Amino acid sequence: MDISLQKVDYCYQENTPFERLAIQDVNINIPNGVYMAIIGHTGSGKSTVLQHLNALLNPSKGKVIIGDRVLEAGKKHKQLRSIRQKVGIVFQFPEQQLFEETVEKDICFGPMNFGVKEEEAKVRARMALAEVGLSEDILQKSPFDLSGGQMRRVAIAGVLAMEPDVLVLDEPTAGLDPRGRKEIMEMFYSLHQKRNLTTILVTHSMEDASLYADKIVIMNKGKVYRDGTPEEIYSFADDLLEIGLDVPEIVRFQRKIENKFGIKMSKVHLHMDSFISELATYLNKGEDGL
Repeated sequence: MDISLQKVDYCYQENTPFERLAIQDVNINIPNGVYMAIIGHTGSGKSTVLQHLNALLNPSKGKVIIGDRVLEAGKKHKQLRSIRQKVGIVFQFPEQQLFEETVEKDICFGPMNFGVKEEEAKVRARMALAEVGLSEDILQKSPFDLSGGQMRRVAIAGVLAMEPDVLVLDEPTAGLDPRGRKEIMEMFYSLHQKRNLTTILVTHSMEDASLYADKIVIMNKGKVYRDGTPEEIYSFADDLLEIGLDVPEIVRFQRKIENKFGIKMSKVHLHMDSFISELATYLNKGEDGL
């Protein structure tokens, strides 16, 4: 399912003394099946963009197209439940949203709320648990008796059980250690491929964006600062550093090598294997003093 934001503004507390323009003239196209990362500092507007992706917010100006639905500023829109069923959001610290007596009931809540019968919801719950790497043995346990990592996976399973076409991830690795972060990100990437999802990662992590995203959108001060493939984005490393964003470690290392030896590699490398391969050509040729 394609999603498009066209000349979108959003103003919080509009027509009050506390009015604040959060995003301005935002144009973002999210094709079906893409893995997109939206990156920016706190206050850059990325979370406001996120809330437009399944009609939690309606634009103050412009329009948002979600599949065959067009949400325009100044108009009231009905039957938004169908959008929220198709666009699932995994919010930051999703485990804080668990509330049912058992894991099974918690996972089933979302699908049943959208009209899925109980038996079908239970089948989905078991499938979703397996997809997030958990055993059916915990179905009748209280979610609050689980570890923090298990609770997060149960909450994610609850979103997956609604069988969304689009999965929006809001800082999904927040609070996790490096190992846990890698495991969760690998899980989402596997789900993206297995379910043929459109995946939108909202994050401040340049490393995660470089490893998984097909396309990156940089938000800065409420506007789209730059968009493109990871290679295109990180080829402007100096610009990103200027607005206070970091770049992946391998990109920083490549820039140091290029500056030290006065060379210019053919492209920005995001994986160590390709970087070493091209560097080896310079070593073998003995170019530029190497």
